[in-house]
Amino acid sequence: MPALSPTMTSGNIGTWQKQAGDSLAPGDVLVEIETDKAQMDFEFQEEGVLVKILQESGTKDVAVGSPIAVMVEEDGDPSAFESFTIDDAGGAKEPPKEAPKEEAANSSEPPDSGSQTSPSTLSSKSEPGPEPQEPESTGGRLETSLSREPNASPSAKALALERGVPIKSVQGTGPGGRVTKSDIEKYKPASSGSSAAAPAAAAGPPYTDVPASSMRKTIANRLVQSMNQNPHYFVASSVSVTKLLKLREALNASANGAYKLSVNDFLIKASAVACMKVPTVNSSWREIDGQTVIRQHNSVDVSVAVATPIGLMTPIVSAVEGRGLQSISAAVKDLGKRARDGKLKPEEYQGGTFTISNMGMNNAVERFTAVINPPQAAILAVGTTKKVAIPVPSDIEGEMTTEWDDQIVVTGSFDHKVVDGAVGGDWIREFKKVVENPLELLL
Repeated sequence: MPALSPTMTSGNIGTWQKQAGDSLAPGDVLVEIETDKAQMDFEFQEEGVLVKILQESGTKDVAVGSPIAVMVEEDGDPSAFESFTIDDAGGAKEPPKEAPKEEAANSSEPPDSGSQTSPSTLSSKSEPGPEPQEPESTGGRLETSLSREPNASPSAKALALERGVPIKSVQGTGPGGRVTKSDIEKYKPASSGSSAAAPAAAAGPPYTDVPASSMRKTIANRLVQSMNQNPHYFVASSVSVTKLLKLREALNASANGAYKLSVNDFLIKASAVACMKVPTVNSSWREIDGQTVIRQHNSVDVSVAVATPIGLMTPIVSAVEGRGLQSISAAVKDLGKRARDGKLKPEEYQGGTFTISNMGMNNAVERFTAVINPPQAAILAVGTTKKVAIPVPSDIEGEMTTEWDDQIVVTGSFDHKVVDGAVGGDWIREFKKVVENPLELLL
């Protein structure tokens, strides 16, 4: 079992993409692995032949380092391993009984950073909880969350989530019955006519229990930890984006297809500008060698919240203060796509000094508040754009008229341990200033 992330101690075996007797080449996907953070493809990096699978699909909690398969070189003798078992390979390792590092998977601070506020250190300080109780076995075959869900491509899962299509009801037409994006687009719900199975369905419980994935548990633990340990306070402001939208339109029109800037690209850059002017916000609370310090970061690495089919992830756009809008846009698009496909490397989502969460694409969300991503000290929540009538001087002296202004409501969540209320207000003021005068972003 490979370690696919720094915090991984065990994993679940998903679908084997190669079978006994298949040749292996560097870069081939051998098996799908469910880690504490995501569902990932294990790409093999050697040449050879897969002789025997020791851990079948659906096996849970396989410790890192445990044998899962047997591979021989091209000129090897596969027959020597016909009766080979996992015991012959030294036996399966037991996963660690204490798994506090599960919380570290979604942390913005690597667990081995040496800081006493890293997830591994914080978890070791907490009181041990009660022993987990395993549910009674149904006697059925053990399945991972990969097996419990239909075999579907990431784009199909995303489209099904967007359209509210019950993906388990879709018949896949891809290789091995895989549900494709085209299958979701062609899906039509069954008619609501009478069915012989209706009485039996009505007799069942009026709910469905969905097992929580490792990633969902990690997200839950991290959010609870953040709310318990970081005294949040919130500062909101209405910000005009009329000039920003006009500048965006002009830049995109002159790009000749080389790039397409989004509003979020401008807001990410504006956040970095504000962080450089109010560096206290670009800081974190840490305990190192028994000493408590507030670490001010010299670079602004912005974590961008991205909704994926398996949960929220925050890939990082590094050194935003030194990037142009085109570079930011390209990085966000690349990281967002790989986040949705489950292809991010750990270093691409662990770290960051500030986070932005934008729900502006949903015109029903006028404003919201976000939970701080520890050990960071702040996160910015962005609502949708609204037309607001504002008074302006008219051509007639002494009289006022009305114009329509495009505005968004932004809400900053700040950790009061690090950022005092007045400082949080200063940061919002600097952010508002640069957004309402977007030409400053080009300086």
